[in-house]
Amino acid sequence: MADISVSIDEFLKYLAVERNASPRTVESYRRDLGQFRDFLSGAVERGPERGGVDISAVDGDAVSAFARMLHRTCKRSSIARKLSSIRSFFRFLVKRGYIKANPAALVSSPKVEKVLPPVLTVEEAVDLAECPKALAGKGPAAVRDLAVIEVLYSSGIRVSELVGLDVRDVDLDSGRMKVFGKGGRERVAYLGSHAVEALKNYLAARGDIPPDGAAPLFAGRGGGRLSQRTVQRMVRTYASVSGIDKRPTPHTLRHSFATHLLDSGVDLRTIQEMLGHKNLSTTQRYTRVSIERLIEAYDAAHPR
Repeated sequence: MADISVSIDEFLKYLAVERNASPRTVESYRRDLGQFRDFLSGAVERGPERGGVDISAVDGDAVSAFARMLHRTCKRSSIARKLSSIRSFFRFLVKRGYIKANPAALVSSPKVEKVLPPVLTVEEAVDLAECPKALAGKGPAAVRDLAVIEVLYSSGIRVSELVGLDVRDVDLDSGRMKVFGKGGRERVAYLGSHAVEALKNYLAARGDIPPDGAAPLFAGRGGGRLSQRTVQRMVRTYASVSGIDKRPTPHTLRHSFATHLLDSGVDLRTIQEMLGHKNLSTTQRYTRVSIERLIEAYDAAHPR
């Protein structure tokens, strides 16, 4: 018998070590596959020794039954993600020779409506970036927050990439940063003059940076690395203070960065490199955003 819990552990280790997946990605797979395992506990053959689930007894009917159960409580996007996790898991088991066929291969995922990502106008992005500067008199945190928002909008990096930066990863003279993205892929991100100035002011105000730069670029209380959740709250707070009638996130700034470049004539391949997208199809989502904006402008301006 091959117990599913043991197989899940092996798969998660494979993701972390061989695929270099992020801890967040591994945890997402752990939750999805754990839910599937718990469901199977009452649906398929159980091993006599561990009371577990034998992976060889899992068939397409069991996966379909799990999908039907999810339809009662989950959104389509969540169902699609969970089924994708299960397909990847069984694909791994087939490659390792533990099972002969993928029982989830023929179970279709629900169609997920593609929603255009929220985007700030250039004016809104500037207002958001300027807000911490207006509040700089309230303490050093505002100086840090200004640098955070300027870097997000200037470079288009992910919030996970932002909080993972060390001081030594940034070259303020050239306006370049060494960023480690999804799957540990390294790329160069670029900073505009406003972001460089904000970073210089912030680092000068800190004064606790070791000579080798081996310290978090953005530090929270006690000098520890700033968390993603803190950055998310930061963006929401300053958006509210700025009077922006949207609920932007750090990822909104990433979308806005790409859309504003595209609107200014930067080609899609260049934007793909800047965003660190592995596939151009991911970057092409921003084309739809810009086309939508053009249509809105046309409808508003054309007399007929």
